[in-house]
Amino acid sequence: MSETESTGGGDSGNPLVDFLNRDPGLVLAVLGGIYLVYILSGVIFGFTLRGQLNTVANLTFFIGVFGMLALALNLHWGYTGLFNIGIVGFMAIGVYVTAIVSKPPAGQGGAAQIGGLGLPLGVGVFAGVLVAALFGLLVGLPALRLRADYLAIVTIAFSEIIRFTLMSRTFQTYQLPDTIDLWLFTIDPAADTIGLGGGGGLILNYTQPLEAILQTLFLWGPYLGFVDFVQQNFISNNPKPVIDGLTYGLILLLTCGLFYWLLTRTGSSPFGRVLKAIREDEDVANALGKNTNRFKLKSFVFGCALMGLGGILWYAGRGSITPPSFRPNITFYIWIALIIGGAGSNTGSFLGGAVFAAALYEGPRLVKNLVEAAVGSLEGPGGFGPAMAAMGSFDPWPMLAYTLNSISQLRLVIMGVVLIWLMHNRPEGMLGHRKETASSIDLSRPESSSTESDATAADGGEQQ
Repeated sequence: MSETESTGGGDSGNPLVDFLNRDPGLVLAVLGGIYLVYILSGVIFGFTLRGQLNTVANLTFFIGVFGMLALALNLHWGYTGLFNIGIVGFMAIGVYVTAIVSKPPAGQGGAAQIGGLGLPLGVGVFAGVLVAALFGLLVGLPALRLRADYLAIVTIAFSEIIRFTLMSRTFQTYQLPDTIDLWLFTIDPAADTIGLGGGGGLILNYTQPLEAILQTLFLWGPYLGFVDFVQQNFISNNPKPVIDGLTYGLILLLTCGLFYWLLTRTGSSPFGRVLKAIREDEDVANALGKNTNRFKLKSFVFGCALMGLGGILWYAGRGSITPPSFRPNITFYIWIALIIGGAGSNTGSFLGGAVFAAALYEGPRLVKNLVEAAVGSLEGPGGFGPAMAAMGSFDPWPMLAYTLNSISQLRLVIMGVVLIWLMHNRPEGMLGHRKETASSIDLSRPESSSTESDATAADGGEQQ
């Protein structure tokens, strides 16, 4: 079934039902249900307005980033069948290159000892996406001749090489020369010292992405006026961080829409149809005269560029970045999101990212906040053994307190259980068999009339 087809049956005669049966209505219904649950939970347990907005802002942010990265992974796995588990490596490349290009030089603009080139943030983002694509090309040239598990080994090894390189003291700082002679011209760099920062990471003291975007759209002044209005009428105690988070999350959702549109157009193009043919049977596509290695390489580079952009949008708004932020668990989170929604479907990829963010990533934290709002902060034992010992005397509170205080570890356990259940019971994802076909026209077998069906069934034959 294609992305533009209904998820249900035909025209029901009810416009609302028909709208909800199609992809835009389905997306809005799922998002509306997620936000309704979060908002009603906060109202029931007495969250303040600031607390409610913080919760919604965090939820929107993670729906945006996981939706974008699940869509990018769907281009690799859902469209082309490329088993890439090195996603976080390309995210790291995008973020670090953006930081090096856009941080002010050392000693300027409050920069620390390790500065940057001081170029505009837009230039840094473009450079980060470009370098992520170039590294995708370097990895893809030798690796895409491999298939399945072998490609996975290469990509995860690459992501770990990137992480350990970022931690290396060798690349912690680099002294730039006074002039850089290129082929046709000479550059006089404004920075003296750049680098990757080693294990301590980098301070991101460039213009924040929200401010840069709104200034580009000439909306920064009206936005500050809106913040003043909120401070005077609703939240008196510094509402700007809360509103910044909510606004940036909405921008990420719009970016998800751009990702969706771009990948849907790509999938319906001749290029995208070849990718789907490679996914189904590479040997057949090769036999039909298609250079499958070239198509896979283009798909891999394109997806790596999108992953680099997703990493930039995820981490660019933070005050600093460190190599431990790019551990392989981020890659596995994105894979779980794609599995939840269903590989091969852009709609399923985004919905998988939204459900993963709401239920598995932010959900346990919300449960902890709700319990603490209802019964207060729980002080429990510091280890699993004392908590289990209390269960022997039929006292559940130490175990509950220990569980809530260890919510991060519990979140990983829940993700593992959900992933195992999905692979056993719903491997096609929440939308079922929505994988886009490689054909540009409907090649499904036409339905015959009920009379003909009954006749063939009575004769013991098969329906034609």
